[in-house]
Amino acid sequence: MLYKKLSEMTDIEKKKLIQRGGELADVGDKVASILKDVKENGDAALRKYTKHFDCADITEIEVSKEEIDEAIKNTDHEMLSHLEFAANNIRKFHEAQMPQQKVWFMELAPGIELGQKFTALESVGAYVPGGRASYPSTALMTIVPAKVAGVRNVVMCTPPGKDGKVNPLTLAAARVAGADHVYKLGGVQAVAGMAYGTASVLKVDKIVGPGNIFVTAAKMQVRDIAEIDFPAGPSEVLIIADDSCNARMAASDIVAQAEHDPNSVSVMVSTSEKVASNVMEEVIKQANETLRQDIVMKSLENSAVIVADSIGECIAFSNEFAPEHLEIMVEDPDNVLEGIEHAGSIFMGNYAPVPVGDYVSGTNHVLPTAGYARIYSGLNLSHFMKSSTIQKISKEGLKTLKDPVIAIAEKEGLQAHADSVRLRFE
Repeated sequence: MLYKKLSEMTDIEKKKLIQRGGELADVGDKVASILKDVKENGDAALRKYTKHFDCADITEIEVSKEEIDEAIKNTDHEMLSHLEFAANNIRKFHEAQMPQQKVWFMELAPGIELGQKFTALESVGAYVPGGRASYPSTALMTIVPAKVAGVRNVVMCTPPGKDGKVNPLTLAAARVAGADHVYKLGGVQAVAGMAYGTASVLKVDKIVGPGNIFVTAAKMQVRDIAEIDFPAGPSEVLIIADDSCNARMAASDIVAQAEHDPNSVSVMVSTSEKVASNVMEEVIKQANETLRQDIVMKSLENSAVIVADSIGECIAFSNEFAPEHLEIMVEDPDNVLEGIEHAGSIFMGNYAPVPVGDYVSGTNHVLPTAGYARIYSGLNLSHFMKSSTIQKISKEGLKTLKDPVIAIAEKEGLQAHADSVRLRFE
């Protein structure tokens, strides 16, 4: 784990932190080959790749209602309550994002009304990762907002275990969230199934949810037929800290982020050398005590604790890094917030750790990583809706627009455009 003053960091050290993440191009050909196979061979290809990558023989690709009923039955009642609590908070937060009017108009001039109409997408596919851990929380985060938006068909894909079954807690979360279909599919083949559609898998208009580099590359490659949310790879956190930061708490947040994945990235930038030093000490101590020690230790190789001369430098570094998660652990977090321009989700104060957003606060944990927070927003209600503009124009209104339209159209050499307006007054 790198420990250094910001002013003493080399360009190579900065570049390694700022330009993190895997290269999508490195897996592009392999991903394209799987996508093509699924497109041409449908369910047979899905079963083949599930056998190859997940070591699971599956006959039925869709999880049956009976399997989900059994998962609900076997899920601890208290855990179900926790899932419902989280789903309710997620629902409330995303309901607050709903446009106040599904259709609205403004009067531009007498006889001219302009407006907008919001409509939910017809079908959405939610990708929920598996592998190192089960992620029922991601099922909630991807399915609940889609249902709030009014999406008619929400399907979920998640990898099966070697026994060909989906993690029961993930199935319980899918039921709580309101999924219409659940498929035993992971990786590139899941993205392909949802994008192209097969005899067993419903074709969707949009695919959302996080995944590894192969899933991300697949999502990027199917955008000509199914839109996606954004690239979302290994998780990351950046912490801005000053003297008021609780070093033990900050260290625990770094370790928590590190246990996600060996490629996860955790960075602290602090104005306090004492806090930075204490955090380094605490991180090593807590990392040695955590259950997923091997993953954490590998992840910490990508991580850094940096000492800056001012809060302004911390903010500038954070904006350059554009973190998926940003924790602001300073005396005046509101002041720092004003300067933040690029971050997926922001957590303010010593008592706002990333895991509350990961699970139950209600904000969405599906977020852009690897610097994509510069150009993408985290998953929100607008990802599941589209808008159409509306024009209501009377003859009186068109009269006020007639001359400019005819003049511009004729200047562009589009005579028929000019005539379509002119003939309405002849």
